[in-house]
Amino acid sequence: MISRKEESELTEKTEIVSGDLGRSPESLEILAKYLEQSLDNAETILMVRYEDSVCTVYLGDPSGPRDELRKIATIAVSLANEMLELTRSGENELSIGGQNYRFVRSFATVGVSAAIVFFAG
Repeated sequence: MISRKEESELTEKTEIVSGDLGRSPESLEILAKYLEQSLDNAETILMVRYEDSVCTVYLGDPSGPRDELRKIATIAVSLANEMLELTRSGENELSIGGQNYRFVRSFATVGVSAAIVFFAG
């Protein structure tokens, strides 16, 4: 049996996000696509902002050599910012497009650049 404290902790970790007409925001649908790639490849997702208007998205190990990261996309900073607004640092559990996703969001550096890390493993 789950205590009230445990139930509260579980509820705090669970967020259901959907926009108009039951659709998830575009940023979360894109994040879900990247999380699927992360799971399929057993790798971490990294978002690095090198320019003011775009973020580069990679699959790979943030602690490994930069040249071993695999670039999978370039997205608008507005989408990346919305991903950050709709998720939080640490554990996340979201329903995106009717599918439940559990992942951890953290921070790392890639070379001299800051990176947002999503790990779905």
